[in-house]
Amino acid sequence: MRLTVLGGSGAWPTADQGCGGFLVEHDGFRLLIDPGYATFSRLLASGHSAHAVDAVLVSHGHPDHCADLNPLLRARQLADAPAPPLPLHAPRGALDAVLALDKRSMLAGSYRLHEFWPEQGGTCFEIGPFRVEASLLPHFVPNAGLRLTAPDGTVLAYTGDTGPSPDVARLARDADLFLCEATYVHEVPDPGDAPYLLTAALAGTYAERAGARELLLTHLWPGTAPAAALASAAVRFGGPTRVTAPGLTVEAGGGK
Repeated sequence: MRLTVLGGSGAWPTADQGCGGFLVEHDGFRLLIDPGYATFSRLLASGHSAHAVDAVLVSHGHPDHCADLNPLLRARQLADAPAPPLPLHAPRGALDAVLALDKRSMLAGSYRLHEFWPEQGGTCFEIGPFRVEASLLPHFVPNAGLRLTAPDGTVLAYTGDTGPSPDVARLARDADLFLCEATYVHEVPDPGDAPYLLTAALAGTYAERAGARELLLTHLWPGTAPAAALASAAVRFGGPTRVTAPGLTVEAGGGK
């Protein structure tokens, strides 16, 4: 399983990178997870056309996780040779706003919407070669923590955006790659936001509890020094740890 980072900035894109966006590939199948602000251009820059995406999976409806679904669908539908309808998988209602940006008739044939509801015990379904387990994690809006298992047993766990919860470690149990939101370094500055966001320190804690093999920190608040987030996570987690950066590619599992 290969993961390519298209962006990892939290809340809004910076001059250096877009918001969360990840291309996950296995055996020729390309799954785009969370096409947030400014990730579509990065997808193109990485050598993949809009037509190359086989399916989209969205953790929740905040625009820094799904706004660039609009240009992706436009590029597929308005091309000289339109692409087949793109399967979209998202929590119920999460894509209503972004799909309403254009008149319904313009993009109606460009996608097939498959909505699900994340459950605390995990809702399971298939996307291409991947078995997906979607678990409800605490955030300002309904958010699906995602656990993808490839046919060779490789596991990618991704929190979306979440607050502290024992379900985070359960989601990431024995994962080959744990992609974890780490908005702040040590603590969430606004106590009202603390139930709904994580820190790099907590990401390290959950990675250690889960027995994850590798930790990838994402959704850092714009302006956060990656080195500070890495140092904070390393206090709690002894395994390999990186921070998302555009173009970063991670090979997970290796056919275990």
